[in-house]
Amino acid sequence: MSEPGRLELKRALGLFDATMINVGTMVASAIFIVPATITMAMEASVPSLLIWVAAGVVSMAGALCVAELGAAMPGAGGQYVYLSRAFHPAVGFLYGWSAFAVINTASIAAIAVGFATYLGFFMPLDGGGVKLAAILSIVLLTLINCFGVKAGARVQNVLTVLKLGALLALPVLALALGKGSTANLAPLWSGGGNGSLLLAAGPAMVAALWAYDGWIESTYVGSEIRDPGRNLPRSIVLATLIVIVLYVLANVAYLAVLSPARVAASSMVGSDAAQGILGPAGAAFIAAAIIVATLGANNGIVFTSARIPYAMAQEGMFFRWAGRLDPRFQSPNLVLVVQGVLAVALTMTGSYVQLTTYVVFVSFLFYGLSALAVLVMRRTEPDLPRPYRAWGYPATPVVFIAFALYLVADTILQTPRESAVGAGLVLMGLPAYWYWRRAGG
Repeated sequence: MSEPGRLELKRALGLFDATMINVGTMVASAIFIVPATITMAMEASVPSLLIWVAAGVVSMAGALCVAELGAAMPGAGGQYVYLSRAFHPAVGFLYGWSAFAVINTASIAAIAVGFATYLGFFMPLDGGGVKLAAILSIVLLTLINCFGVKAGARVQNVLTVLKLGALLALPVLALALGKGSTANLAPLWSGGGNGSLLLAAGPAMVAALWAYDGWIESTYVGSEIRDPGRNLPRSIVLATLIVIVLYVLANVAYLAVLSPARVAASSMVGSDAAQGILGPAGAAFIAAAIIVATLGANNGIVFTSARIPYAMAQEGMFFRWAGRLDPRFQSPNLVLVVQGVLAVALTMTGSYVQLTTYVVFVSFLFYGLSALAVLVMRRTEPDLPRPYRAWGYPATPVVFIAFALYLVADTILQTPRESAVGAGLVLMGLPAYWYWRRAGG
């Protein structure tokens, strides 16, 4: 529990700030690459676009569930708070443990390396140079967020607006310059029949769902959002809607400029489409867009993830230093610094590659539990004030839980050894939970 007289996080974020946190984290490099995987599986324009719409609808179902939880429990920590209250403190702790120790730090390292790789388009960088640029980006983003919530939010807003402009520019320029053609959309439907499409749809959905990941980020800073009962659920739903529209428009542009066959064969769909629209300058345009996109996504993760161990420490379930705020900037700067050091270490060793492979399914496992928490808490705490109630309940959480289970099961079947190691990394948090529980948490 927080000590008397301790500084509290201040509510400085509005609806726009919270929305940009989610959008900025969702839109990273995947939309410039993943369409090839989906179009290869679906073999035609209409099924490929339907996958993006369906994955958006499923993501929206998850977002609606989390919006209800966030509006009812608008504190720092997001899923740590929800899972602890709905199920058992150990469940929430395992989420917080894995998020801080593995998932978020490995994600920061991986995205930073992606940023540095595309930075190499504009300047010569060897392997060591890529690592150095990645490390410097982590240090810079950590430093910015140490100056307080508004500093992190301002950077997030600018980067997100820039990346949205770049992504929206593709369909707009294709239309304005006459570079796309409806003839390129052929074939509209796969010749393999509906049975083969259904078999291919599952793996394609998995890829699209990962591209939409990030709609939960604003819940981690719930204690810093003004009027959270209203703005928190709105930010989650609005961000998901924005990204659905942008992703579908971007894919229409890819298909209209390149055709399904060329999209499926492309390793860099965004770059190939941009070159088709802008000529040689298109490659530089997409490289710059991915640089901005990865910086924005990483800033969102750096910014919000530090609030999870902060929330744990406030309840005596983590190191005490994690629960302290900087007296000037009212930000959990010690957590930010330690988080940055861990991410830098993973970048230097390259071990983030293994870690992200091991825990790739864990975040959706916890997402599914969060949706289940909506069903559980409607029964166990019917009188809990809920400023927002998930639209479509109970179908909404049930649909999302089903897809989360499918994604987790598919990952385990495809990579059983890595999944077992990932589950072991998460369960390693149990001794830490018992320690802090006995210590008076």
